[in-house]
This record gives sequence, structure tokens and C-alpha cells, in this order.
Amino acid sequence: MYKIAVMGSPETVMGFKALGLDVFPVRGEEEARGVFKTLTHPEQTDEYAIVYIEENLAEPLKADIEKFKDRPSPAVILIPGKDGPLGLGTSALHAAVERAVGSDIL
Repeated sequence: MYKIAVMGSPETVMGFKALGLDVFPVRGEEEARGVFKTLTHPEQTDEYAIVYIEENLAEPLKADIEKFKDRPSPAVILIPGKDGPLGLGTSALHAAVERAVGSDIL
């Protein structure tokens, strides 16, 4: 059975635990990079279908996240943090739609 992982600051991710998602609270770029590599390791790709990542971690992990933009699993989706959206998730969605449809219809 596939699972969903949520990675971000403890304040952001702990609410997702109540929904039954696997949460991975991280406190810095290096810790986030290590957790992301573990979640997306080839042996884990059958386990996590979706990996949600807090937007403020997306910039330092950009190169790692880019490797998964054309793969069906795991889907890496950016979510806003406790301080609100940074716009990175919306930009990623626009780029994905443009790749899929051929033009930006949003």
C-alpha cells in the first residue's frame, strides 16, 4: 500500500499526523536533504506515492526535487509553511500543467 509523506518544520507537519500521513519534521537544510534522499531512495519509491515538502525547504533542495518532476512516483508537491505561501508551489503547478498540456492554461 502506498503512503504519503510530509516533510517540513515541526509546526507545519504535525497536523498532518492526525490525518494518518507519515510526518518528517526537519530543522535545517542538511537534515531536510538527508530525509528527502531517504524518502526518495529507489527502495522507497514503491512505499511513498506522494512526498509533500514545505516551500521554504524547496529552494535548497531544488536540484534534488528536479530529478522527480518527470517521474510518476513519488510525486513531489510543495506546500506552504506556517508563515504562508511563498509562491513556489504555484509556480511548480504552472510548469507541470504547461509541460502536460503544451501551454499555460491556468
